[in-house]
Amino acid sequence: MSSLRQPSDYLSGLVHELCKLPAETPWLEFKHNNSDPTMIGERISALSNSAALEGKSAAYLIWGVEDGSHRLVGTSFDPVMAKVGNEALENWLRHSLTPPLHFFFHPIEIEGLPVVVLEIPRATHTPIQFKGIEYIRSASYTKKLKDFPEMERELWRVFENTPYESLPATEALSAEEVLRLIDYPAYFDLMGMDLPTNRDQILARLKSENLIATDESGKWNILNLGGLLFAKSLAEFPRLARKSLRVIHYQGRNRIVTLHEQVGSKGYANGFEGLISYINGRLPHNEVLGTALRKEVPMFPEMSIRELVANALIHQDFSQTGTGPMIEIFEDRLEITNPGLPLIETDRFLDSPPKSRNEALASFMRRIGICEERGSGIDKVVHETEVFQLPAPRFETTPLHTRAVLFAHKDFEAMTTPERVQACYLHACLRYMLRDFMTNESLRERFGVTSEKIAAISRIIAATKKAGLIVPADKSQGNKFARYIPHWGR
Repeated sequence: MSSLRQPSDYLSGLVHELCKLPAETPWLEFKHNNSDPTMIGERISALSNSAALEGKSAAYLIWGVEDGSHRLVGTSFDPVMAKVGNEALENWLRHSLTPPLHFFFHPIEIEGLPVVVLEIPRATHTPIQFKGIEYIRSASYTKKLKDFPEMERELWRVFENTPYESLPATEALSAEEVLRLIDYPAYFDLMGMDLPTNRDQILARLKSENLIATDESGKWNILNLGGLLFAKSLAEFPRLARKSLRVIHYQGRNRIVTLHEQVGSKGYANGFEGLISYINGRLPHNEVLGTALRKEVPMFPEMSIRELVANALIHQDFSQTGTGPMIEIFEDRLEITNPGLPLIETDRFLDSPPKSRNEALASFMRRIGICEERGSGIDKVVHETEVFQLPAPRFETTPLHTRAVLFAHKDFEAMTTPERVQACYLHACLRYMLRDFMTNESLRERFGVTSEKIAAISRIIAATKKAGLIVPADKSQGNKFARYIPHWGR
C-alpha cells in the first residue's frame, strides 16, 4: 500500500481539524463506508482538480466520518483488501487515472475507531481524468468539468500561473522540523554568506528565497524548490523522492550487467559537487603520453559532465511522475537522461537562448554557479569534445525523455559516417556562433588529421550537405576555398 509515512498523530490531528470545518469543501469530502471503486475514481479526479482551483496542495477523501455532523463513526472500508475483480483497488485506480497521480491511502485509528484518509495531490499541469473524463467539485457535488466551461478556463489559468517549484513538498511543519529536513548550512555556504546566529533569521532568509513558506495556521511548508535544492534526504519528501538522480555503472557496452547503482540522497544544490565527484570516480580513464610521463585522464572532460548533468536536473519535466533523471556509465559512452521533451529542437541546442520550464530552479542554480547563465553551456560541451577530439555528443529524444550522450575517444578512421556527419554539423554550428565559418581546413583541425585527408574531409562535408545540415555560406563560391554555415544560419 502506498504511503507518505505520515505519523499517525499528524494524521489524527489533520482529521480533527478537517472535521471542525462547517461543511465539505471542493477539496474535502467525508464518507462512512461507501467504497464503490467508480465513485472513488471520480472523486480523486474531482478533488485533485478542485484543489488546484482552490490553491490547495492536496485534497482529502476521508472514510469514517459522518457527513453533515462530521462526527467520527469509524468505517469498514479497508483499502488494503479492496479489489476490483481480481485486481487490487489501488492498482486499478492508478491505471484508470490520467495523467498518473501519486495518491496515498492512510488507514489509521482515531479514538479507537478505524479511519481511512485518502490524500490526493493537486493537479499540476493538466486536469486529472478518470477513465478519460475530467471531473470537478461544484458545491458538494461531483460533476463533469466540461459542463462548467468557466471553471475549466480558470483551471487552465491556474496551471499556467503556478510553477511546480512554488508548490509544497511537505506541509504543516514546525520550525524545528524545517531545519531538520533542510540543509540550511549548505545554503549559506553556497551563497557565500555567514550563518545567522538564531533560528528566526535562518527561516526568514529561506523564506525570502521561496524555499519555504508559512501556511494559514502559522506552520511551515517546505516548497518543492527548497526540497529539490537543499533536502538533507530526498527520501524524507515522498513527493520528491522519485526526482533523485540515479547513477548506474554497467559492465561493457550494454545494460546486461550492472556493476554499481547509486541513488542520490541530497538535494540538487547541496549534493551537486559530491555527485560530480562520484561520477568522475566511476568513469573509465584513458592513458595519454605527456611531455615525459604517461598519465591517466578521465574519459570525458569534467566541464562537459557538469554542464550536461545540470541541464538534466534543471530542464526535467516535473509533471511526469514515477520517473527522474538518470546517468548511465558504459565503457564507451556516458548517457544522461531526464524526463520531458526539450522546449527547443535538439539540433538548435547550441544557438537558442536559454529556455526552461523551471525558471526558479534554473535561476538559483545559475546564481550559485552550477550551470551557465547565458545559455552557452552546450557550446562549451561541444567545444570541449573538439579539444579532446572526441566523437561529437548526441542529443536525442524518446517519446517522454531527453538524452545527451558523450562518447569515448575514437580515431578518425574508426568513426562511422553518421558520427563524422554529426561532428561536422556541430563544428559548423560552433564556428557560426563565433561569427566564423567552417572550412575543410577547420574541420581537419577538429578531427586532428593532416592535409593528406583533404579528400576524406570533403566527402564528409558533402554528406553533411546532403543531409541538409549545412549550406554554403556563399551560393556563388567555388569548392576550393568553400565556407559553410549550419542550415539555420542563412
